[in-house]
Amino acid sequence: MSSFDVAYVRSQFPALKRTVNGRPAAYLDGPGGTQTPQRVIDAVADYLAHHNCNVHGAFVTSEETDHVIEEARAAGADLLGCHRDEVSYGANMTTLALLLSDALARDIRPGDEVLITQLDHEANRGPWQRLAERGAVVREIPVDLTTCTLDWDAFERLVVPGTTRVVAVGYASNAVGTVTDVARAAALARDAGALSVIDAVHYALHGPIDVRAIGCDFLFCSAYKFFGPHVGLMYARREATEVLEPVRLSTQDPDPPCVWETGTLNHEGMAGATAAVDFIADLGERHLGMVEARLPADLQGRRRAVVAGMLAGEAHEQPLARRLREQLARIPGVSLYGPPEEAPRTSTVSFTLDGLQAVEVCRALGARGLFTWDGHFYAHRLVELLGLLPRGGLVRVGLAPYTTEEELERLVTAVAELARAAR
Repeated sequence: MSSFDVAYVRSQFPALKRTVNGRPAAYLDGPGGTQTPQRVIDAVADYLAHHNCNVHGAFVTSEETDHVIEEARAAGADLLGCHRDEVSYGANMTTLALLLSDALARDIRPGDEVLITQLDHEANRGPWQRLAERGAVVREIPVDLTTCTLDWDAFERLVVPGTTRVVAVGYASNAVGTVTDVARAAALARDAGALSVIDAVHYALHGPIDVRAIGCDFLFCSAYKFFGPHVGLMYARREATEVLEPVRLSTQDPDPPCVWETGTLNHEGMAGATAAVDFIADLGERHLGMVEARLPADLQGRRRAVVAGMLAGEAHEQPLARRLREQLARIPGVSLYGPPEEAPRTSTVSFTLDGLQAVEVCRALGARGLFTWDGHFYAHRLVELLGLLPRGGLVRVGLAPYTTEEELERLVTAVAELARAAR
């Protein structure tokens, strides 16, 4: 297919049939978690109805559960571009990051340095700030507040060979959509002998991920941000895992990827995560004509379809987001926040409206069936530096493959009405 079939995409999501006060619900809240397609719902229900069991038993439902786990690892590998034995599952990204932080803490010595950024979600800051308890010096990579991008000159100065031990960077800002050159960040870490940790939770919906091309040691994402259930995924480069000692029970498998997984896993969530990756692959197969020229020649199988699906979704979302920014910028009292138009960015659009707190804007939009987020979105440091905490943070609009032009027109009309009423 040479154009994006948004009608087909929307037909897969039961939630999109909902109405609010007689108006169709517009789910523009994707950065906080997307809606789930029917196949994901069915996968979760099917596991609980027919296969619910614990692992490694000598009977059929346990063997089926073992298969569900292996399938989820294979799906994660096709999503991230790695080997299935490098994909671990957990409750969420934050829990996995804390486990990694704990493992790294064992090797931290006083005076070692850890780099975090002012752009990131707290889940990629807090776990590394805890290393200060072991004597580490935690340094912030500053953000250019006029462009909402990292200061790379400062970044390069802060990375010190032999001293910097961890470099933690977000792939994309969940608050303002800035996409960061994580391959460059990983290279700086590698050249200094440091480990690189990438938070790809926000980015994972908006573009293909290739951990080999990035060259990172660890990368996190969450299935509920790309159509799945509430489970977290971690890519852990095998060689990096082998030099660490994650906290675990004495009876726990000491080998990756199981060494990062505590207790009984969320099996139904893993079944749903596999279905979410399959949904992305389905989008890729249906829209191959849109993006085939952009696909690397060596991609095969589901991995090829997943990358195609991500590229197709991006091709649908980006023009809509660009038009939305142009229209919002024309409304008196609206201030947009994010990188310059020519800079890499996701289809997340954030703004403030003079005279109203962010929550007041979102409440008024919600009454019109337009679901948007307000606040700092756990990117507290960035919103604090922007001086927006007293105004309740930002209003955040998140586009997804099921977003339509008509929904965004409704949003622009509603914001314009609120702006006139606030003057």
